[in-house]
Amino acid sequence: MDGINSFLRYPLEELPFIFIVLVLAFTVHEFAHAYTAYKFGDPTAKRMGRVTLDPRKHLDVLGTILIFIAGFGWAKPVPVNRSHFRNPRLMGIIVSAAGPLSNFVLAFVGVVLYHVCFGTGVLDGASTGVIEAINVFLLRLIELNVVLFIFNLIPLPPLDGYRIIEDLAPTSVRIKMSQYEQWGIFVFLLLIFITPLNRVTIQPLFAWGGDIVTRMSKFVSIFL
Repeated sequence: MDGINSFLRYPLEELPFIFIVLVLAFTVHEFAHAYTAYKFGDPTAKRMGRVTLDPRKHLDVLGTILIFIAGFGWAKPVPVNRSHFRNPRLMGIIVSAAGPLSNFVLAFVGVVLYHVCFGTGVLDGASTGVIEAINVFLLRLIELNVVLFIFNLIPLPPLDGYRIIEDLAPTSVRIKMSQYEQWGIFVFLLLIFITPLNRVTIQPLFAWGGDIVTRMSKFVSIFL
């Protein structure tokens, strides 16, 4: 059992909760992309069956497994044809941002539910097992959605942050960016797996995630 735990990012007993949270987070993220693009006039994702909350249409096996091992991952990217948009750049930015923002909303909902469950006495009388299960689930719901929110805003292809920068950049810059786009995944993997690089790039971003959760919690506590 210890051998298995050594390969996992999370405790073995939490894996069912992690799996449920990931299915929810990835599905909502990709649905947000697909639905927004469809509403802006691009039928591409709709034709491929991606405007749905069916997780089977969105989950990527490798991307899901990596969450358990490395703490980050991805789902199947939603195909978007910006030529269908009335304003390709503006609507492209909104479509790209819709996914990360959906994870931010899920994290905020998790914070609200945590305050309701553990700050209002609604769980008084519940068994220790039930309380612990709800605690783990909500904490992972908050944590993983904040991670996905920040992770997807990193400006490296094929992440959403790169697509946002791409749509903001002048045409001449976009052309130059496209020439180096194929190397983005390699740069990203170096930042993830080379410890000194990770320490000065990725880790500070995720530390910022803790600050986001703290601010969410303070905001919610004002009303609950």
